[in-house]
Amino acid sequence: MTWLLLATAGQFLNAVVAVLDKYIVTDEKVLPRPFVYAFYSCLITGFWVVIYLVGLIPGLHHVGVPHFSNVQSPSIQVVGMSFLAAYTFFMALVSMYDALKHADASDVMPVIGAVSAVSTFGMSYLFLGIKLSPNFIWGIALLAVGTLLVSQMRFTKGVVLHTIHSGIFFALHYIAMKGLFQETSFDDGFFWSRIGFVMFALSLLLVPAYYEKITAQTKKVTRKSGELVLVTKILAGVAAFMLLKATDLGDVTVVQALDGLKYVFIILLSIVAGRFIPVAAGENDWDAQVILRKVLFICVISIGFVMLFI
Repeated sequence: MTWLLLATAGQFLNAVVAVLDKYIVTDEKVLPRPFVYAFYSCLITGFWVVIYLVGLIPGLHHVGVPHFSNVQSPSIQVVGMSFLAAYTFFMALVSMYDALKHADASDVMPVIGAVSAVSTFGMSYLFLGIKLSPNFIWGIALLAVGTLLVSQMRFTKGVVLHTIHSGIFFALHYIAMKGLFQETSFDDGFFWSRIGFVMFALSLLLVPAYYEKITAQTKKVTRKSGELVLVTKILAGVAAFMLLKATDLGDVTVVQALDGLKYVFIILLSIVAGRFIPVAAGENDWDAQVILRKVLFICVISIGFVMLFI
């Protein structure tokens, strides 16, 4: 059951990353501009092509580590979908960081996950011909109820719009990646999608307004803040790789259903470490009613995720 441990550990790291993201976009001394942080997130994510160098170590290729031998010259379809995956990922990040700037991670992330799950299933059914699970309607109902609970109790209209926008664009990103892997092999698609991330991020610098915004914000970043951003994105990359490997080794439906664990871990982090983390990171509200409400909607959304995949 190694794959189950990998999936659980991956979701725990995702929870840590969510809290760190909240801190980074909220603290004015770190990197407060969601647009700039999304730019660096895309750029750093693209550099995960270094994993192909690990695949050159004898023996690792046979256990699923990507290898350069499986990378081919890209077709126009592969190039197009790689840039589409990068663009949708960037847009999703900008809206997610905007939402995190004004609300706790334990409020924002479950709603984005719920919207993304519903949108992904709907788009997969329409565009990829993937069949829906027998419990799909029940899962959708629970996700909707959980989302309604958190949005009614904790969100402003602006945060609601940002979370919905982010969830939809994350779904578009997953659909683009799925289409890319169907067009070519996983090793080939993953490589060119990472290249697409880097090229897309660098292309933003060609727009004068974006260039000024990014460079002006970057000059204000201290070395300590830059290291925090780098560590956060490395953790996000490790978590993604763990979940990818768990999917490869185990039951894909179980791995996807375990996405609800991320929200449980965020709540646990707030309860265990909330008193010790900076106020800018959120999760500092210790009112019993607030915690009870968070536990309630996270339980509802987590059960909804399980229902979607069984």
